[in-house]
Amino acid sequence: MHFENQPHIPPATPSGSIASFISMDTPHRAKKHRGSYNCGRCGLPKKGHVCHLPPSTTTTPTQTPTDSSVSVSTSTSRPLPPSRQQHSNLRRALSFDDTDLRCESPDIEIDESELDLFDSGSGKLPVSCMWEILRRLPPEGLLAAARVCKGWRETTRRLWRAAEELRLTVPPRTQLVFVGSLLRRCTGLSRLSLRSESDLDATMLACIAFSCPNLEVMEFSSSETLVNRITGDELGCFVANKRCLRSLKMEGCSNLGGFVLCSSSLSALWLSDLYCLSKMVFNCPNLKEISLDFSRQENESTDLIAMVDGLGRSCPRLQNIHVASFRLSHATVLALTAANLRGLRMLSLVFGTEISDASVAAISQSYSKLELLDLSGSSISDSGIGMICNVFPGTLSRLLLALCPNITSSGIQFATAQLPLLELMDCGMTICDPSSQNPTCDESGDFELQMTFKHKLHLIYQKLIIKHSRLKKLSLWGCSGLDALYLNCPELNDLNLNSCKNLHPERVLLQCPSLESVHASGCHRLLTGAIQSQVSNNLDAKENQSPHKRLADGSKRVRVPLFLSEQPYDEDKKRRRIESRPCKVLVD
Repeated sequence: MHFENQPHIPPATPSGSIASFISMDTPHRAKKHRGSYNCGRCGLPKKGHVCHLPPSTTTTPTQTPTDSSVSVSTSTSRPLPPSRQQHSNLRRALSFDDTDLRCESPDIEIDESELDLFDSGSGKLPVSCMWEILRRLPPEGLLAAARVCKGWRETTRRLWRAAEELRLTVPPRTQLVFVGSLLRRCTGLSRLSLRSESDLDATMLACIAFSCPNLEVMEFSSSETLVNRITGDELGCFVANKRCLRSLKMEGCSNLGGFVLCSSSLSALWLSDLYCLSKMVFNCPNLKEISLDFSRQENESTDLIAMVDGLGRSCPRLQNIHVASFRLSHATVLALTAANLRGLRMLSLVFGTEISDASVAAISQSYSKLELLDLSGSSISDSGIGMICNVFPGTLSRLLLALCPNITSSGIQFATAQLPLLELMDCGMTICDPSSQNPTCDESGDFELQMTFKHKLHLIYQKLIIKHSRLKKLSLWGCSGLDALYLNCPELNDLNLNSCKNLHPERVLLQCPSLESVHASGCHRLLTGAIQSQVSNNLDAKENQSPHKRLADGSKRVRVPLFLSEQPYDEDKKRRRIESRPCKVLVD
């Protein structure tokens, strides 16, 4: 008797590609389950067999040595998917395990549409195009893309391994295991910027130290409401174990208590919100930049003189120093000058109310090659500015003197006239209206009231005239004592006039054709309108800078295009003129 068995055909198989299985006449036919036990490529049994033939290899009907001879014919129009019995260890769709991309990855169960997408054919998406698309996604986007299909998962895996910089925000309820597995996947990570939305402790620090062995740049940031519980001993252990660490920036360091930092590779260190440190030991011979921002609380008691003395002895290569503290004094400046840091180029001592003109003289005698000097919040006067101009005319390019009440408009004008390399100047809250600070004088006598009024008039009615060829940024925020302002700065692109309430619109003249933004928040409408009209006129004049030439009869002058002019012109200037944008007046 003849038995005809119907084959098991996948739904996506076309009608023209049908594999037929016909059994022969046999008295004793062996029992057979659905499917085939033989390889569809070479015909050998599948159990324990790994086929070496490519998927596109054409197979011919073969006879298998079984109890019953079975004839198998397969279609060659499209290769069948690889057998799922070849690999027992199936990979997850989203995996953070480290894998060697050079090895063949195990197959997973996916539908035929995804096979067609990443198989050879006209509809294949180029790997380079997919790489450029996926590498622009944030970390959560890459995690979601890995769930799409095998090709996307392999591309995201390569992206994680090739990533050198990662900016990560940790939500409050995120488990530490997830963060560690994510960081371990980035084997080539060298720069990490971590923003935590929950309290930061030593567990996160240990997780980073274990997951990122080759870390070079580390940045911690958090909001003001959160607490950084990392202690000085834990921070010192982290720095000592990371032998490749070059830059460390951390916010909210109020619980350090004291620290000892020893590193031969560390070159930049930023610590903020420091509070009542009992000891600060720096053993970093290659440290070039340090920024220490102390708390503004009144009971802050850190010994800054000992700190500066230690920096001078253990960090001889320092180039940039920034210290912000209410405990800065003239004695601290003397300790800094005694350190004899020959490579010092940038010095910032902020909120030192005891820093005076004598401190400026000490700085000028010891460090004559400064490129940036920031003495904001100090008590220096116009005499101190004169010393600065006498010592640094050939090096100083950035001068910041905000919150210095003893400076007048004459000192600012003298600085801009004597410093030809100046590109940035900040004089915020220097020329202030005393009525805004002392609005009432009820308990004062008549004589004191008259003297206060005369002093008020002397400070309010001040004018500022600046003419500079290289100045690019000027900040006069909070200078409510200014009455008139005249600027002739062709390279100026940013001007800050926030809260300049007493500036008269008729006494403001801005001859700055390169202005891109003017900050005028807190100014009255007439002033902002006058500024808007002047910057618009400057833009029109800049666009119409074409040479004039007389006609042949000499009757009148006409404007000639640049390409017809006999005078040579610079291609860079032409390009800048074409790309010039209108100036923005920001009032919010």
